Amino acid sequence: MAALRCSLRRPPHDQYLLLLYAPADDDADPAERWAEMPRWNEVTRRLREAGTLIGNNALQPVESATTVRVRDGERELVDGPFAVTKEILAGYYLLECPDLDAALDAAAQLPLAAWGSVEVRPS
Repeated sequence: MAALRCSLRRPPHDQYLLLLYAPADDDADPAERWAEMPRWNEVTRRLREAGTLIGNNALQPVESATTVRVRDGERELVDGPFAVTKEILAGYYLLECPDLDAALDAAAQLPLAAWGSVEVRPS
């Protein structure tokens, strides 16, 4: 695997949020996805040891979401996601990196990048 270039040991860096999207209609065998856990654990361990990882987590299924909107001063709650999409937000990594290229390198190492997508945003 490529070396991780993100590190807190350098001068202060920008933060990047890696948004992990999985296909909503993922027809892969759950055992196949669970078999990727050693790769997830390895990437996470290396990011933590490099001092790059600020936080990460998987999210509960989209059906557990509640969408909040305020219209004309009134709070509206909608169970489930607001938008119907082909991909669901499955989790995130928050990293501190020297530049966007380093954050993109880290995103490419996540197993989900091979079958879903990883959106990288500066924060």
